[in-house]
Amino acid sequence: MHNPKLTPEYQGLIRARLDVAYDGGPYSGWGIQTVERTVQGVIEEALAMIVRRPVRLTVAGRTDAGVHARGQVAHFDVTPQEWDGLRRGHDAVPEESLKRRLNGALGWVLGELRGTVQIVEASRAPIGFDARFSALWRRYSYRIADGATHKDPLQRALTMWHERDLDVALMNQAAEPLLGLQDFRAFAKPREGSTTVRTLQRFDFMADDEGVINVNVQADAFCHNMVRALLGASLRVGEGLETPEWMHERLTAGIRDAKSVLAPPHPLILEEVHYPHETAMHERAVLTRTRRAVPEAVNG
Repeated sequence: MHNPKLTPEYQGLIRARLDVAYDGGPYSGWGIQTVERTVQGVIEEALAMIVRRPVRLTVAGRTDAGVHARGQVAHFDVTPQEWDGLRRGHDAVPEESLKRRLNGALGWVLGELRGTVQIVEASRAPIGFDARFSALWRRYSYRIADGATHKDPLQRALTMWHERDLDVALMNQAAEPLLGLQDFRAFAKPREGSTTVRTLQRFDFMADDEGVINVNVQADAFCHNMVRALLGASLRVGEGLETPEWMHERLTAGIRDAKSVLAPPHPLILEEVHYPHETAMHERAVLTRTRRAVPEAVNG
């Protein structure tokens, strides 16, 4: 079980929560890399300017290169002196200063990419909060314009243009049996020592009035490449290349082969991360840590 002595409150620290939105197009994903620019890297660089020391972020879900977010969540820890020192000017509370100053520092760090990463909200996290382990679920969205749908050039950066027509009913029929607690090793890039068991809570396709297919995928957590692998398989069903039963057959058999193709990353958006009531944050984090004894990345 998680040792309560490792919590920031026990160590005399304050945990800050950041709600973050970003255009993932110019970045090599969320996680820090040696050379390539990442979302985590630019935020940590901006934080270091404010706190005046290196700060490490913990994130709810590590997104792949090119994947966007409207509702990403991260946390970091500071001393009470550092927290109080965030106040500047007429700001009454540190939270106001943190959001304003961090967005300002990001503008300086990003230069021509200013505005591609935005701190939507900054707050003092409740006791026991962990951006990753306290989360109940994450939800991603995806947009597809198939062969019969008008292609809007202004939406091309957030929409997959698919040459062939897709049958939404068949895609939904294929998705339904995948819901629930399952081993998604057939739709994930396995990491050594990590589990691929997840609870898929929502997976559906719906065409809007303009014919664009909007997808929602929700789970307690996601394995590496899981969302894009599910979507890539769904496209084969939608085209009529495979039967609706094909995806569940692959799931139960754990099959990964030449047909295991990832959908493009650019339409994928992390829409929201949902947490329990603040009184249950620590309990949820302990439960999640117990289920995942080995640390693992969580991304789409």
